Amino acid sequence: MTRQILVTSALPYANGPIHLGHLVEYIQTDVFARFQRLRGHRVAYLCADDTHGTAIMIRAQKEGRTPEQLIADMAVQHQRDFAAFGMSFDHYGSTNSPANLAIATGIWQQLRQRQLVVERSVERLYDPVQKTFLADRFVVGTCPRCGAADQYGDSCEKCGSTYPATELKNPRSVHSGAAPELRPSTQLFVRLEPLQPFLREWTQASGALQGEVANYLAGHFLDKPLQDWDVSRPAPYFGFEIPDAKGQYWYVWFDAPIGYIAATKEWCDRTGQSLDGWWKNPQCEVVHFLGKDITYFHTLFWPALLHVGGYQLPRRVQIHGFLLVNGEKMSKSKGTFVTAQQYLDAGLDPDCLRYYYASKLSSKIDDLDFRTDEFVGKVNSDLVGRVVNLASRSARFVEATGLATRYPDDGGLFAHAAGMRDAIAAAYEACDYREAVRLAMTLADAANEYVEQKAPWTMKKDPARAAELQDVCTVVLNLFHQIVVYLQPVLPSLAAKAAKLLGSSCDRWDLVERPLVGTKVAPFEHMMARVEPAKVAAMFVPATAVAEAPAPAAKAPAAPATGPAAAGAADAVDTLAKEPLAGEITIDDFQKVDLRIAKVVAAEAVPDAKKLLRLTLSLGSGPTRNVFAGIKGAYEPEQLVGRLVVMVANLAPRKMKFGLSEGMVVAAGTDGEVFLLSPDQGAKPGQRLH
Repeated sequence: MTRQILVTSALPYANGPIHLGHLVEYIQTDVFARFQRLRGHRVAYLCADDTHGTAIMIRAQKEGRTPEQLIADMAVQHQRDFAAFGMSFDHYGSTNSPANLAIATGIWQQLRQRQLVVERSVERLYDPVQKTFLADRFVVGTCPRCGAADQYGDSCEKCGSTYPATELKNPRSVHSGAAPELRPSTQLFVRLEPLQPFLREWTQASGALQGEVANYLAGHFLDKPLQDWDVSRPAPYFGFEIPDAKGQYWYVWFDAPIGYIAATKEWCDRTGQSLDGWWKNPQCEVVHFLGKDITYFHTLFWPALLHVGGYQLPRRVQIHGFLLVNGEKMSKSKGTFVTAQQYLDAGLDPDCLRYYYASKLSSKIDDLDFRTDEFVGKVNSDLVGRVVNLASRSARFVEATGLATRYPDDGGLFAHAAGMRDAIAAAYEACDYREAVRLAMTLADAANEYVEQKAPWTMKKDPARAAELQDVCTVVLNLFHQIVVYLQPVLPSLAAKAAKLLGSSCDRWDLVERPLVGTKVAPFEHMMARVEPAKVAAMFVPATAVAEAPAPAAKAPAAPATGPAAAGAADAVDTLAKEPLAGEITIDDFQKVDLRIAKVVAAEAVPDAKKLLRLTLSLGSGPTRNVFAGIKGAYEPEQLVGRLVVMVANLAPRKMKFGLSEGMVVAAGTDGEVFLLSPDQGAKPGQRLH
């Protein structure tokens, strides 16, 4: 029977880049969605950027742009990274959308009608530096229950306790580091206690949750009356203003999960489908994937909103653990915080990470440890040595003849592999990818043993054994095809290459049941490279996009010359003598260089670099550019923030020691002197020099 399945990943926050920790979840979700499509089911995989909140507002202010410009920039970056790692979203939206506002308003009206909204004044933590009230996740301090340091203002990762942010000991603002103050604030709350019987029944009896999650909710929340949920924030705040409460904005956790529905609405509008056919259809299975740190938002608050709004409850909520790197939490200070772009810049294959994660992911909430030596060994052994090896050791021998017109006797290998389809499917269905991969690799081992026994490279030397060689290669390539079909949800790029080689797709589960015969084999092309330890090490080097200025670091400028204009002319002659004019170019040559006005929104010294400052440049819209400039001896970083400079905006990206360069600031000077060029008053970032 064909199933209808709506799949979501937790929405990535638009305040930062996609990193390896994020990719645990998105790879896990994408494997599930691809598997269900492979089985012939009707699947929609929806996601969006989570765009609202204080953090977005403050970052935009610091960078001299609007929140809308910031989230537009991050949307491009996020979708670029997701595409590179093969995420098969049917639609990717934004919570800052008309659809999200409309659906959030509808749910809010239902809450009002059921008298589940109350208003009262409360004491909340306020950042005196940023002049804004602080969301719970933007306060850190000591857990009031177990004393663990550096815990969030809503819950402790160490002991699992939840508490009001006002109970946190030694609190400090994530934004400014300042000690927050208690100030009165008028807030709107959603009453959850009237919904507690429904939530208890759904969490404990629906089967949607993993057992440990259901037990956690029963022991930490549902064993006592549920507290009211604070769902509003006063201005200033970047988000949706509440229609019937002027000056109040929905807290980001109110409208963020509604983004799942809004993204579906946008997709349905684009494809001519009905939103109710997905979110109000009892036959549709809604499946959420998310990390354990946001468990209670998605298993208490979110189901409450769906229930009140008349939408389908999740049929399944699959929660995963955190990513560790060599046994420790990812850490910027330790250099183990790795972005998706750093992984790609190191020259590593996204399919390798997909496979490594899948080989370690089970249906449980265990943390996943990225161990660098294990990553190298597993990818090289399993993918290159056991899977791709099957094609590379056989395909070349039948490029001229193609596969045999009948499937040869293989001692039952093909039938055995076909018989594994139900066990592998059950593992994928349970999100036990570790087991699915293990079973597929047992088939690879059997196929490689067959290759070793038959030794086709030896047969190739004897023309009399040509038919036997064709039979052996037909068996090996069919076994390879079966394995790739089984691993297609994990390795979409490899599956595409295998399909090109064999002239047969790898995108239907039933393909493992029928052998390929009489088909052509394309010339074998490289499918996957071995992982080099040096490349793995390279991804742990911070990959800030940077570029050098053309001038060397400055010495102290010489005293300005005095005297008549003739002295200035003499200086010019001396300067030209030291650095003669370059060869003549045409106007067409000059127009190839795109010089733009840019604003310095941040500047800092580069550790371990004697001459370089790192500049973050804004062109007024679009993504910022990070540029290395050799001006450390001439300028202090704080002198540059807010200044307009001239940059070469279309310089080809260049890989450097400190990362990928994306531009160059224009400076003048000789003998170590450096003078940044600045435009006249009235120029604006983004304007081109003509």
